[in-house]
Amino acid sequence: MIIRLADCPPQPWKNGLGRTREIAVEPPGAGMDDFLWRVSVAEVDSAAPFSAFPGIDRVIALLDGAGFSMRLDGARTHALTTPCAPFSFPGEARVEVALAGGPTRDFNLMLRRGRVHGGIEVWQEAGARAIDAATVLVYCARGALHGAEGMLHAGDAWRPPPAATALTLAPGALALVVRVRAAT
Repeated sequence: MIIRLADCPPQPWKNGLGRTREIAVEPPGAGMDDFLWRVSVAEVDSAAPFSAFPGIDRVIALLDGAGFSMRLDGARTHALTTPCAPFSFPGEARVEVALAGGPTRDFNLMLRRGRVHGGIEVWQEAGARAIDAATVLVYCARGALHGAEGMLHAGDAWRPPPAATALTLAPGALALVVRVRAAT
């Protein structure tokens, strides 16, 4: 199934201090307290702190803008300034943000700790790429991707069906590939 970001309405962050567009959640219709995994695109236009998500492992990647500096629990700092470079952190961490420039957009994966694990892989080499059973979503961050269900442009996502085998990246394309597995 192809998901167009423009069809995902903006929603307030859990703490009400920002906006996000939920692209996919498992199980479908799950809320903030009962999802197994969740993918969204957030708009960060101020130095608002991130929402707390106890028991959730988070992975974030800058999509657009100059990015920001993340200060975790008042100690560790991470500069989220390189586009499409995933960074993992615990959802219960207190995250303060300092913008590096103007507004940004970032890609977010949230995983319920102890139930599932996973991550974000970056694909940027043109050509066909195999889709494995753990691939739950492919996000087109730049360029175009071609699949059996149609073409994806920047901002589009694809939930591959169980029988999906491949996806083709056009020259100059960049995809964020979300893989999730049940915890064992």
